[in-house]
Amino acid sequence: MKNIVIDTNVLLSAFYSNRGASYKLISLIDSAKFRVNISTTLIYEYEEILKSKSKLDEKHIDSILNYICRVGKKNRIFYLWRPKLKDTDDDFLLELAVKSNSIIVTLNGKDFKPACEFNIKVMTPKEFLQHIGEIQCKL
Repeated sequence: MKNIVIDTNVLLSAFYSNRGASYKLISLIDSAKFRVNISTTLIYEYEEILKSKSKLDEKHIDSILNYICRVGKKNRIFYLWRPKLKDTDDDFLLELAVKSNSIIVTLNGKDFKPACEFNIKVMTPKEFLQHIGEIQCKL
């Protein structure tokens, strides 16, 4: 089973449209096709961004976050390599991916170029869904 870390931008994108790869990825979150890895820092970021930028009310956001906490694999991070990424606010995602041996699923792959130093793959939601056979490549 593949381990993944879902960047906040993917989660936010899933709430803006139910037609894209981000939504499909989130809809498969408890399907046994992959394991979502979380940390306290990531959940706090999800909460902050969703409550400030999504159109959902707080009750729905809290329900979604509780669900992610229930199905996600919890990880404690005990080491820091900061700053490593161009956007230092994303360093904790890299740390979580290294700890959990996960693929980072993001819409901002260029921000995670240093992840290759740790043998961490970075994919868009569409690329990851193709990787696990959920959507077919179009030629």
